[in-house]
Amino acid sequence: MHHQPKICAVFGIDIGKSLFHVVGLDTSGAPIQKAKFRRETLLQFFARAAPTLVSMEACPGSQWLARKLKELGHEVRIIPAQFVKPYVKSHKNDIIDAEAIAEAATRPTMRFVGIKEAHQIDLQMLHRVRSRLVKGRTNLICQMRSYCLEHGVALRQGAGVFKLDIVRTIDDPENDLTERARVVLRELQADLLRLEERILSVSTEIKNIADRDETARRLMTIPGVGPLGATAILASIGDPSRFKKARDVAAWLGLVPRQHSTGGKQTLLGIAKRGSSYVRTLLIHGARSVLMHLDRTKDRLGQWADELRGRMHVNKVTVALAAKMARVVWVVLSKPGATYERRLPAGGGA
Repeated sequence: MHHQPKICAVFGIDIGKSLFHVVGLDTSGAPIQKAKFRRETLLQFFARAAPTLVSMEACPGSQWLARKLKELGHEVRIIPAQFVKPYVKSHKNDIIDAEAIAEAATRPTMRFVGIKEAHQIDLQMLHRVRSRLVKGRTNLICQMRSYCLEHGVALRQGAGVFKLDIVRTIDDPENDLTERARVVLRELQADLLRLEERILSVSTEIKNIADRDETARRLMTIPGVGPLGATAILASIGDPSRFKKARDVAAWLGLVPRQHSTGGKQTLLGIAKRGSSYVRTLLIHGARSVLMHLDRTKDRLGQWADELRGRMHVNKVTVALAAKMARVVWVVLSKPGATYERRLPAGGGA
């Protein structure tokens, strides 16, 4: 069916695999156009439409469509699905969803997802593949460990020592493993070696990208941020200008206290744990490494962390340090050529 675009203040798109439902609202928020397109005709419609605001939910395919619509001259906003839900009226279908998306996009306090370039999507893809492989390795080790326990053989904790112990265990004729169990464990050990090779390959590719990228190299000057952390930040944050200040990055990653305040009484709970759990985990692991290995005589960040440790649990200090690292990340990303500058502790250092 041929649809002639009308002059709309905002379009909302409900994205599907093959079908896309589009609703256009006027300046008062009233729906004035509703249409349904197949994938191959959607861009033709927006190529004919006057440049305007186009909104959609964050989902697989939204980043690709956002880039295409920006090339056609439209302003594009991607909204997290949980922020669209309150605008869905009674019942639910694709047109109602598209109308809710368009309405949500016009709200002045709405939060949006950053639009990523194709190379950022590729980098994010590498990280997700590596994360899946690492999780698979953990599952495989746990499975092998439990099979050994079924025959009365307990192995030491830790992936590194496990890989040494499992070889000796399989070849030890004195334990209670059956021949069938030894055959199965050898096959699982071969699977583990293949997983290790694949993880190493992906990790090496990520490291090579970090070494070639100027921004990633600047991010790696921050204590606790290595090739994995730097490239994960580049892939997830996108344009740093969408954050008004450094604290917004820490809040976006869920590294600030969750609030439940009312009646003028402020109540702070644990961290919010919002945003990218993967990047948050990498920053917390990096912060834990900093607490263990940072030379306190050469960087006042260590002195700050030691002062915190004097009055709170080490886990809280770790999260506080990760939040500070997230703020430094925003500064490095926002200022061209900026790097982390190590500062000597007040009154000390070489």
